[in-house]
Amino acid sequence: MARTTKKDEAKATGRVGRLKMVLAAMGPGILTAFAGNDAGGIATYSSAGASYGFGQLWTILATGFLLIVVQETAARMSCVTGKGFASLIREEFGIRKSALAMLALVASNIMVTISEFAGIAAGMELFGVPVVLSVPVAAVLVWMLTLGGSYKRVEKILLAISCVFLTYIIAGVIAKPDWGKAIMSTFVPQLSSDPSYIGMLVAIIGTTVSPYMLFMVGANIVDKNLGTKDLFSQRIDNVSGAIVAQMISWFIVLTTATVLYPAGITVDSAAEAAQALVPLVGDNAGTLFAVGLVGASFLAACVLPGVTASAVCEAFGWERGTGSTREEAPAYHGILTAVIVASAAVVMLPGVNLFGIMLVAQVVNGVLLPVLLVCMAKIASNRHVMGKYVNGRLWNAITWATIVIVIVLTVVMFALQAMGY
Repeated sequence: MARTTKKDEAKATGRVGRLKMVLAAMGPGILTAFAGNDAGGIATYSSAGASYGFGQLWTILATGFLLIVVQETAARMSCVTGKGFASLIREEFGIRKSALAMLALVASNIMVTISEFAGIAAGMELFGVPVVLSVPVAAVLVWMLTLGGSYKRVEKILLAISCVFLTYIIAGVIAKPDWGKAIMSTFVPQLSSDPSYIGMLVAIIGTTVSPYMLFMVGANIVDKNLGTKDLFSQRIDNVSGAIVAQMISWFIVLTTATVLYPAGITVDSAAEAAQALVPLVGDNAGTLFAVGLVGASFLAACVLPGVTASAVCEAFGWERGTGSTREEAPAYHGILTAVIVASAAVVMLPGVNLFGIMLVAQVVNGVLLPVLLVCMAKIASNRHVMGKYVNGRLWNAITWATIVIVIVLTVVMFALQAMGY
């Protein structure tokens, strides 16, 4: 039997220590990627599967790569500079441009937050809970959680809530799909000139990479006090987060493609998908979809107000932070509370046009995202700001290629909307 030497023990201890460092630094990337699978995202993926079957499974793989590029770059910028994205925009491009960007971000995030509370309401209604009860309770819980302690505590709770996404994997297995055909469709793109197909592709990219993600990952890194020593951990965090989040998206498309597409049933929301699954697959799949909708919407509702408040406070140099008191960061607390209250109140208004609100949010995001991505690319390519961690030639080419793709698809989106698709 081989003897264990002190050198072997030291190596083992070193490996354990490095693993603990990596695990301790993880969280910002995973949460940011998961937040993208919100009420709007679930609705988009459900609609894609119901409308085109396995035909758009390949987009999950493609958009996952875009998500990794964007999140890794944003995370690296904050690890190197110790600043959030909003602060970097203000320093590099001036207060006026920063203020315009923040105005657009606030408008977009409030409208998206409204859709999250609408998702909570729709999901809870499937369990017989009325809107007048579910939305106020959810708003109070969101407010208490986001202002209820240190960043580490909030992060642990949100990561625990993220486990709800497992319901979509279980629902996909229950649906009994054709696994071989699904895997083939994932790696072999199916293209179409149909305007509706192209519109769905644009929607999938838009829900995978959203403007608030650029701010969220950086703000979380700053709150967690991560630096250049954590760059390797952050790459693991962002890549693994993107992969798992896209896996969830893949199973959502898989489930509706397997069950609803053959039946000729199309859906416009996650709640409709949950209801449509029940008679075709059984109560279990429908219930799992509904639980996933509520959990995913609640997670995003917890994230968006904080991201909005953090970005605005960063842009204007005000104190912010999850663990701050009202006296230390009055603007942060005020903005966060206002976003939660306003969003929940809108959902409770009788006859409110939630679809119209989401459409406006999509337009604002479509304009804002390319602009923010250009800002990100310029900052990440600035050696004066990034030092030796500046974008290399290959990564710079990939980043700009990503920006070009987003800009082209944004133009396509507006053209399709102008034509009535």
